[in-house]
Amino acid sequence: MLATLPDAPANVLAFRAVGSVHADDYRTVLDPAIDRVIADGGTVNLALVFGDDFDGYSFGALWQDARLESKPASSWGRIALITDHTAVAEIIHAIAFLFPCELQIFRTSAKDKAMTWASRAPERPTRTDAAP
Repeated sequence: MLATLPDAPANVLAFRAVGSVHADDYRTVLDPAIDRVIADGGTVNLALVFGDDFDGYSFGALWQDARLESKPASSWGRIALITDHTAVAEIIHAIAFLFPCELQIFRTSAKDKAMTWASRAPERPTRTDAAP
């Protein structure tokens, strides 16, 4: 499941993956939160924590995650992935080029630093801002 983290900066959507994450977690928790930010004309800054209580993703959740890239690229700011799971970090690092924004991986001990980083404006242009 995806649990909302209440201690995040106001401009950061922050969630903790607990147990197994399924497609319904995206459809009922993450997608609506992202859609609200986009509808309000905001920038999506996201922090995802994969701690010791994270067990894995279902294939449906992986598909829903891939569908996030269909959101307008100009709506994305930063994504902070917070984890000590080596496999999760390596997979995300390998596919980071697919994300429409800046993405950085942090250790769980640096959660506060990750939240601060996610709350700031991107330092590099997004794909839609870059020259052809």
